[in-house]
Amino acid sequence: MSVSEGSGSLRIGCVQYLNGRPLIHGWPGPVVFDHPAALCRKLAAGELDVALVSSFEFLRNPVYSIVDGVAVGADGPVFSVFVAHRGAFGELQEIALDPASRTSVNLLHCLLAERGLQPRLIEKEAEVTRTRGRLLIGDQAIRFRERYGSEYEYFDLGGEWKGATGLPFVFALWLIRPEVANAAAIAERLRECRARNLAALEEVIAAQTEYKPEFCDRYFRKRLRFRFGDAEKKGLLRFRALCEKHGLLPPNATPWRVI
Repeated sequence: MSVSEGSGSLRIGCVQYLNGRPLIHGWPGPVVFDHPAALCRKLAAGELDVALVSSFEFLRNPVYSIVDGVAVGADGPVFSVFVAHRGAFGELQEIALDPASRTSVNLLHCLLAERGLQPRLIEKEAEVTRTRGRLLIGDQAIRFRERYGSEYEYFDLGGEWKGATGLPFVFALWLIRPEVANAAAIAERLRECRARNLAALEEVIAAQTEYKPEFCDRYFRKRLRFRFGDAEKKGLLRFRALCEKHGLLPPNATPWRVI
């Protein structure tokens, strides 16, 4: 399949969450917005040419090209990926998972295993109790915190990863299918979109109607990290190593194609 550089012919998908807006705002063509797991399926099936999807999708199936320099990540507490709980986190017997993001689910697996914790992980929506926590991600997580605030405690996966490894965590990457022509030119346009939006972040913030500008400003500037540089690559390598260590991925030394 050959895909031209024109925006109209490129089948591009992006996470529907607020955290992806600084990477896609103003893109001059149609964009498929969906939750991470659905985008992973569409990209794997060839229904999309390029998509901003969970980093675990690449680790699971490293046939794609990674767009260099661009990611959705965090270098500390991320605010929007957490386990809501009551009481001591280490005493949880069960955690209800959000199946929308395999990256966050597998990151939680790794953090629990490294701490020697073994609560049951259930893939269904369930109320938070003294013995059950709940994993939330993205906009659902933001709305949960807005509604409940300090009523719960929050095990922030970005903060816990940083504390455990000293590295940033990469939640999502732009991935391009291997048969797509002009991949390097597409990657450059995505980098240009990121650079343009971060240079005019006030415009991106003003376009968000579901959240207050003050929150968006703090979230984009203080919580999220939109680059994929050396530190982020080290963080992703560490994540792969831990997934292999804990049986979430088979050993795989396939070289990454970063363009």
